[in-house]
Formats: sequence, structure tokens, C-alpha cells
Amino acid sequence: MERKEAEQRIEALRREIHEHDHRYHVLNQPVISDQEYDAMMRELLGLEQEHPELVTPDSPSQRVGGEPLPYFEKVRHTQPMLSLANAFNFEELQEFDRRIRRLAEVDGVDYVCELKIDGLAVSIRYEEGVMVRGATRGDGTTGENITQNLKTIRSLPLRLRDAVTLEVRGEAFLPRKEFERINRQKESRGETLFANPRNAAAGALRQLDPKLTAERALDIFLYGIGEIHGTETPGTHTESLDLLSRLGLKVNPDRVTVKGIDDVMQFIDHWREHREELGYDIDGIVIKVDDLELRERLGTTAKSPRWAIAYKFPAEEGVTVLRGVEIKVGRTGAVTPTALLDPVILAGTTVQRATLHNEDFIREKEILLGDHVIVKKAGDIIPEVVGVVQERRTGEEKPYQMPTECPECGSELVRLEGEVALRCINPQCPAQTREGIIHFVSRGAMNIEGLGEKVVTQLFNADLVRGPADLYDLKAEDLLPLERMGKKSVENLLAAIEESKQNSVEKLIFGLGIRFVGAKGALILAQHFGGMEAIMAADREELEAVDEIGPKMAESIETYFDKPEVKETLRRLEAAGVNMMYKGPAPVQRGDSDSPFAGKTVVLTGTLESMSRKEAADRIEAQGGKVTGSVSKNTDYVIAGEKAGSKLKKARDLGVDVVDEQAFLAMLEG
Repeated sequence: MERKEAEQRIEALRREIHEHDHRYHVLNQPVISDQEYDAMMRELLGLEQEHPELVTPDSPSQRVGGEPLPYFEKVRHTQPMLSLANAFNFEELQEFDRRIRRLAEVDGVDYVCELKIDGLAVSIRYEEGVMVRGATRGDGTTGENITQNLKTIRSLPLRLRDAVTLEVRGEAFLPRKEFERINRQKESRGETLFANPRNAAAGALRQLDPKLTAERALDIFLYGIGEIHGTETPGTHTESLDLLSRLGLKVNPDRVTVKGIDDVMQFIDHWREHREELGYDIDGIVIKVDDLELRERLGTTAKSPRWAIAYKFPAEEGVTVLRGVEIKVGRTGAVTPTALLDPVILAGTTVQRATLHNEDFIREKEILLGDHVIVKKAGDIIPEVVGVVQERRTGEEKPYQMPTECPECGSELVRLEGEVALRCINPQCPAQTREGIIHFVSRGAMNIEGLGEKVVTQLFNADLVRGPADLYDLKAEDLLPLERMGKKSVENLLAAIEESKQNSVEKLIFGLGIRFVGAKGALILAQHFGGMEAIMAADREELEAVDEIGPKMAESIETYFDKPEVKETLRRLEAAGVNMMYKGPAPVQRGDSDSPFAGKTVVLTGTLESMSRKEAADRIEAQGGKVTGSVSKNTDYVIAGEKAGSKLKKARDLGVDVVDEQAFLAMLEG
């Protein structure tokens, strides 16, 4: 066949195969037999073999192909993939609804309810309609490139029906029938069975060889848009899902748009009763504000969107026997007791360990060694002991006494004022040092691939690493003698350590483990000061002047950076080439810097005649101001309308400038 003729036939076969894939895997409406489909695929493969120069990334032949990858590259999401806040009862859903209506200043809100698939969140990018990249959620900002593995999902089109540029989010999962088939095969080979479909799906997507991924028939539902170009932007989430469906993407049909929170609860009640009828696992319902413009106004926190929430089905509970208690010392010195249990199956996984929280909890629940205890998974994730079945006591149970000395260093354990946890206050405690390094390399911090808890413990026990800076001194000859450290593993680990040097400084700040400074606080510090040197030089007053840095956090930061050993660690990190500057996008700065509101913190109280409070807030923020809900010494202006109440009184008590409506309008006009 001549090249031109082959090119035309290949293109025609690709269109046909894409259409039949959509009908079979998305619509569940096949119109040809498997034999006819296989014949088309064989013809396509034959033509592409004759004309390899005509093979394209979106060809159906590329769903399973290519050499195994040495490692997964990092991918930065164009828009963050935030996690959702959780609700566990109707009262929490009602509070979510009240908060939405209060912030939006509306009486009622339309919500979209969707099934919460128990799988793995992924992001897929199409450019001019062609799939170019797929990634895991990762830490929400940066994921791993799993493009070739996602291409094995036959319900995921390699080419959209329109030539749009789109980043779409979804949940990859393993259907129950496929999970059962895989476990039957593993059982016949004498292999360890997968605990649940989610574990099997996650493992499949993180295979370095896509051929192994293809052996598990994964599926996917798409549920959101990160960004879109080349078509009209939807106005609601419902329209977004309809658009995804028109483009050929698989969207879950079991969704509904409702008015108000009462209808949301009806949807939840229905699927709580009927979830076992589905061909895949769900662990709750996701509730989202439908209006996309309203979502923009509601915004997000550092971790979660304010316009969505996940209702989690009640955690599965089980009863088992408490055989012992293990004590773990965390990076802050807090001592946590862990229950050692007879194995019990919860939510599809075998549980042998569960948290006992603290000494007060053990006493309050009257928990004894040998007791039959009730265990559940908090949020279907973390096992915890929640109570005792006292009726099953035999009289042989014994009380458990918390240790008085640190199990790692032998120092006296103390309980600080106002705290429930026992704490080791020895700064040289090896457990705290080891846990601090584990935190430093974790995904939310320096995100060093391959440095998990077991590897860090190996390095620590071998006296190769005693602090974060030691990681950057590691050499191949240090690592090769360690257990399960082959040449390739060592090369990958050293490459990941080297790559971490390029992180923006907020990752380093969070990784240092400064008390009271979480990921959001680290980002705020990095954005405000621009780099580590300026943060270290800031005194408590300068730190407190930063939005959202309170006195407690400011004191902790100042105290931390005053320590000689911290300064030495940072000197070594910088000498090793670890970045000390903020590299992310600048915080959004809006409005005219000449405005009297630019850079000011403003509180609105009372009723304005000329505009609503929401309109007033928007105009202040458009001129570079920040509107907050409470008056403090950091407030610059209080705008007082009619019937202003306690906020006005507090402003006068603190000496904050109070502005009436007429003066407010004049300030808006400059």
C-alpha cells in the first residue's frame, strides 16, 4: 500500500476505533462484535508497522507500548488539586450550607451531588484535543507523570471530539469484577492478595512498566476542569460535566443537581442504602456549589475549596482483642500509644494496629490489656480504638501504665501545662531526630522520592544521617552496602535528593518542622519575606505584622532561628546548593497602590445604604485592601454603617480609625 493511501486508511481506522472505544467503555453500547474490533486493531497495527513514521501519540496502538520507565518525572499542576474538607453527619452539612449562604449573602444555593469514588485522583492534559500528559495528584501542587499508564485505560480517550486545550481531573479506579479476577489469579499462584480495589488501582498506576498496568483493566470517571481554552467557558458545574461528556470523556451518570441541603441529604441516604449495587467502591458523596462564579467568590483555604465538601459514610467498626501497647515518640517529642491488636478486617483492609490517642483517653475509656475493644477507621483511613466491650471481660485483663521515661533516650517524660500528651523534652532524643528527618523528606516538605520511613531509619541506624543537611552529603558508596539498595535504586535516590535542591523555599521551611508552622504558614512566610535570610533576620514584631502569623507562631519562629544548631544546619544546606529563595508565583496584588485601602486591613459592620456588604468588600479588595471579619490591633479601618454593633465598640476601645459611609464613599473615589 502506498504511503498516501496508508495514511488515509490509518486515520480512518483510528477514528473508527476511537468511536467504538467510546461506545463500549463509556456508553456501554457496543455496535460491533469483539472479532470485528480486533480485526480493525490488527489492521491498524500492521499498517503502523509498515509505516512507523505515521505512528502518533493518540493512536489506539499506543495504549500499551513503550519501554519501562526508570522513574516517574515530577509534574506541576497548572491549577492546584486541593483536597476536600469532610463532613460525617447532617449537622456538619447544615453548617457547611449556612457558611456558604452567609459568605455568598444568598438565601439558597444549588448543589451538585456526585458519588465519591474510592480510587486515585489524577489530572490529564489535552492540547488541541490530543492527550499529552497525565499525572497523579501528589501533594496537590506537584504530581508524578503517569501518562503511559493512564493511556491503558480504554474509557479515557486519547483524542477528544473537539480540538480544545483542557486540563481535566478525575478518579481512576478498579471495578469490583476486575479486582475479584486479579485476586483469583494471585490466589492460584500462591501470591499475597490485594486488600481492596483502591490499593490495586494505586499500585497499577505507579507501575514503571505500562504493560503491567494494562493487565489490570482500570476505569475512570472525570469530574472537574482545571483549565480550558478553545471553547466557551461553562457557567455551572453541571454545564462543565455536560461539556466533558460531549468531548467524549466518561462522566459518572449517578449525579444530581439539587436546591438546598435537604435534597442533598436525600441523595446521601439513597446511596448509603444502595452503594453495594454499584460495580465499584464509593466511600461517600461529594457536594459542590453549582455556580462557578459563586465558587470564585467563595475561594479556597490553603488546603480545601470553600465551595465543596465530602460527606463520608460512617466508618466501618470491628471488635478485636488488645494484646499490647507500643509507644512512639514523634518529632516534637509527643508520646503516642498504639494498640497492638489481633487482626481484624475494616473497610477492606486488615488492621493490627490502631491509635489510642493519649494517656487520658486510655483512662477515660477504662481500656485494659486483654480487653475486647471496638476499632474503627476514622474517615475510613486511620484505625483508632473507640471503646471497650466490657461485657466480654473475663477478669484476666490488666491495666496498662504509660511509661515515665522516653523509650528511645531514657529521659523523663513530662506533661506540659495545657497539653494532654506526655512529651520527651530532650532535644537530642534520637526518635525526635529520626522523625524530623522523615518529616523533612515527606511529600508536603522536600518531597524526596525513595526516602520513605524505612530508608530513613536505615540511614539513621547506620549513622549516615543525623540531620537534614547530612542527606546532601550522601554518596553512592554510602548507600550501596545497605539492604535493598541496588545500583539503580541508589542512582534514583541520589537524583531525587539532587532534584530537591531546586524546591521553592516554602518546602524547606515546612520541612524544618518549626512548631506551629504548617504548609500554609510556610508559604505565607516565603511569599512575604522572599527568602530564608530575611525570615531569619525578622524579629517577633516584624513576624506578627505578617497576615495570619499570630503571636504564638511568631514567637516559635524567632526562637527556632535563634538556635546555633539551626543556623549551622541552614548554612550547610545552602552550601550544598539547596535553594533558599521563594520561586512560586507572587501573591495576587490587585488595585491601585495609591488607593487609601491598598495594603490595609478593613472590617465592615452595620448596614450600608449605597451598596451591600459584599459589594463594599469587593471594591475594597479591588483597590488592594483586605476585608476581615473581626477587629484587632492590626485592623486599619472599620467601616461603620447603620446599626453597627460590638465591632464598632471594639474599634473605639482599640483606637482603630472608624469611617462612616459618606467618608467611605469618598475614600473609594480617592
